[in-house]
Amino acid sequence: MIIENAERVLESHRLCDHCLGRLFAKLGRGTNEERGRAIRFVLNMERSKRGLPPIEESETCELCGNVFERIPELIEGMKSAASGIEFETFLVGSRFPEEIREREEAIWKEFGIDTAEPINREFNRELGKAFGRATGKDTAKNPDVVFIVEPYSGKIEVQINPLYVYGRYRKLVQGIPQTPLPDFEDSVASIICRTFSKTSAGKCVFKGAGREDVDVRMLGNGRPFIVEVKRPKRRRLDLDAIAREINASGKVEVLNLRFVSPKEAEEVLTRNHRKEYLALVRVDDGVTPEEAEDVARKLKGLEIHQRTPWRVRNARADRVRVKRVHEAEARWLDEKHFELRLVTDGGLYIKELVSGDKGRTKPSVSDLLGKSAWCERLDVLNILDD
Repeated sequence: MIIENAERVLESHRLCDHCLGRLFAKLGRGTNEERGRAIRFVLNMERSKRGLPPIEESETCELCGNVFERIPELIEGMKSAASGIEFETFLVGSRFPEEIREREEAIWKEFGIDTAEPINREFNRELGKAFGRATGKDTAKNPDVVFIVEPYSGKIEVQINPLYVYGRYRKLVQGIPQTPLPDFEDSVASIICRTFSKTSAGKCVFKGAGREDVDVRMLGNGRPFIVEVKRPKRRRLDLDAIAREINASGKVEVLNLRFVSPKEAEEVLTRNHRKEYLALVRVDDGVTPEEAEDVARKLKGLEIHQRTPWRVRNARADRVRVKRVHEAEARWLDEKHFELRLVTDGGLYIKELVSGDKGRTKPSVSDLLGKSAWCERLDVLNILDD
């Protein structure tokens, strides 16, 4: 059946061994070129028995125009397009003219062929294998770079896939935002990204797992973050050296830098985190050690209903969030101050938990004391993975 079908096709169309073999790509093993050559060989033996002339491979294939012969030339073009780009893994894609695809599908339909594969699939595979042999690079499902090749024009596009780096940051000083804001010279993101952009020759995008206010320090084990480096020309980054340069700022420290996959990066940013805080509470009407201890005792395990704080109402949806205080400890300092160490659900606004935010947070430290209180200083001590 294969030989008969091949003979019918070749009597009407001048095909190279690649295009002949591709008609039967789903049958047997080996490359399409090997398959086409074998089919043509057996077919010509059968035709010889019948006294018919052989059907040799034509000088120019009417389907592909001998495009597979251009592979060595395209490999050189790919090398040139990737010059100056560090990569170890790659994939190849191609753009074939629509008329080639239509011509191929017309042959399938004309002869009832249902065992074929598209030309671009074979071309990508063969070009990828040849480029790998020529460069020592490997193909991968999530490659460093993707080559998009237009086989007839020779145009080659290189898509550089991003790098993802996980880490935790400590913000050691007050007065800098997490991301750039007007009137602030620096931010956590700019301090971190400055070094990554310079080192990778790419564009750095910083993504934090939550954020703290400008006047809040981030201490302890640090806040998880992801750096996405877009179109990096250098991928073999020395993360220890990067950390040393960032940490020399004296404002921000980074810990535990490591490369991660896109999936891991997404999980870091969507994971729920409990947070440990240290709040300095001020009570102008005065507070006793007993009152401070009583507030901590009442807060522990308490469910808090918190409407979007007044100060962020323009940036956050106005709704009531239900969060829990898991741990609370008080340390009395003087007649107007005590410290509260809190472990809470992520997303609970601590300043408003203290003040009550004019009744938008219920209950609050002010409610439990029966007198006005506010947060004079706040530090994030640790980010705790649930």
